[in-house]
Amino acid sequence: MGEYVKSKKNMNFQSQDSLKTVQNVISDADEALKEKTRRIKDSPIGEAVAGAIGVSTGAGVGFASLYLGGSVVGLSAAGITSGLAAAGSLIGGGMVAGIAVLAAPAVILGGASMGMASHFKNKKLREAKELIYKNAIAKQSAILRALDAEKNADKDRIDYLTGLNILLQSAIKDLKQDLGV
Repeated sequence: MGEYVKSKKNMNFQSQDSLKTVQNVISDADEALKEKTRRIKDSPIGEAVAGAIGVSTGAGVGFASLYLGGSVVGLSAAGITSGLAAAGSLIGGGMVAGIAVLAAPAVILGGASMGMASHFKNKKLREAKELIYKNAIAKQSAILRALDAEKNADKDRIDYLTGLNILLQSAIKDLKQDLGV
C-alpha cells in the first residue's frame, strides 16, 4: 500500500472541482442502471463514454485524458520614525529593525493561518476523494452486474455500459494512486 499523494503537481485530482467529472460519470452510471432504455446518445457525457470505448481499458490512459496597502491617516513622519526606532531598540537595532519587529507577528500569524487553511483544504480534498472512490467502486460493481444481466441487450446498450465501466475503472485507478491505496 502506498502513501497519500501530498504534492498537488503529482495528483490526478488536484481540487474539489476536478472530482466533479468523476461524480458526473457516477451520476450517469446511476441513471443507466435505473433506465434500461438509456444509451450513449441519451447521456450528457456521451462523447466521453464513446471515447472511452475507443481508447479501451488496456491503454492505461488516465481519467482526465478520457474525460476530459494604504496609509495611516494622522500619524506624522516623526511619530512613525520614533515608533519604529523604539520597536527596533528591543532587538538592538534602529528604525529598520523596528519594521521587522512590528511586522513579525503579522507575518507569523499570516503564515500560520495560511498553513492551517491549506491543511484543512487538503484534508477535505482527501475526504472527498475517499468518498468518491468508494462510490465509484460501488457503481462500477453495479455496472458490471448490469452488463452480465443484460448480456442479450442491443449493441448500443452494451457499448454504453461498457464505456461507463471503462470511465469508472480509469477514475478508480487514478483515485487509488492519489489515495495511496
